[in-house]
Amino acid sequence: MTEQTDVSAGRPLYGCMGLGGTWDDAPYTAADIAHAEAAVEAALDIGITVFDHADIYRRGKSEAVFGELLGRAAGLRERIVLQTKCGIRQADGRRPGMYDLRSGHIVRCVEESLTRLRTDVIDVLLLHRPDPLADPQDTAKALASLHGQGLVRRFGVSNMSAAQIEQLQAHLDLPLVADQLEMSLGSRDWVEAGVLVNTPAAAENGFPHGTVEYCGARGIQLQAWGALAQGRYTGPPGAAGPLDAPAAELVADLAERKGTTPETILLWWLQRHPARVAPVIGTSRPERVRACRDAVVREPELTHEEWYELWIAARGGPLP
Repeated sequence: MTEQTDVSAGRPLYGCMGLGGTWDDAPYTAADIAHAEAAVEAALDIGITVFDHADIYRRGKSEAVFGELLGRAAGLRERIVLQTKCGIRQADGRRPGMYDLRSGHIVRCVEESLTRLRTDVIDVLLLHRPDPLADPQDTAKALASLHGQGLVRRFGVSNMSAAQIEQLQAHLDLPLVADQLEMSLGSRDWVEAGVLVNTPAAAENGFPHGTVEYCGARGIQLQAWGALAQGRYTGPPGAAGPLDAPAAELVADLAERKGTTPETILLWWLQRHPARVAPVIGTSRPERVRACRDAVVREPELTHEEWYELWIAARGGPLP
């Protein structure tokens, strides 16, 4: 993989969903641009180079605001990796919200994203959600065409199982390089799926079993959205609810002992896994982005025992 399209294992990405103002059709403002600029500068300051978008974020305004920043900062585009997603169609009053991975829709979405982002190429394009009606051969045809035209360099998926990835890959000569899934200390189905086999609790686990192992065996990067668990474990002392309090206290204690931040401990918990999960940092608060710096510049410093202690504290009981 070239430097321009690198999505290195375990290295955090910045998620741009929080940029661009409101989730309605109201235009973004100068204040929204300034807000985005502060968040992006914080991400760049801590060493993040991959920026994750989706065409639906803020109804396209996240991409558009980021495009404004690229237009203002000479040379920034050449220093970063742009990743975006397509495949979700939002409800518009005439039709319901739906998924659409038909070739024509994918091509249109990419063309629109390129315009909003003010760039001539997308480094990584992810298919945002599985479309049950999509013909994988038709979907693959769109990806091959976009690559052949030089509009997209690499492809991946989001919220897909190993079986869904394999079905698409069977029709695509280009390798799929990433799968973005909800993964955090708070959303632990991804790791528990591997240990709940042959237990009654397995029936309650919704994560597609074998997906972590499948991606690891094929060099497909696992990207974790929701990596900071929506602040459940990193608020001020005493802010966590009774179920989350033991894990929050342990996170704070480990952060103090290792000379880092609670946010870093949460990201290290993902990065410490052999799959080398790449966390997506989704906050738009610059100070919280900067609190993640050690997850970018330091290797995860959790021992085997500490990793398990966090897991057991978060799940609220012993392992099966």
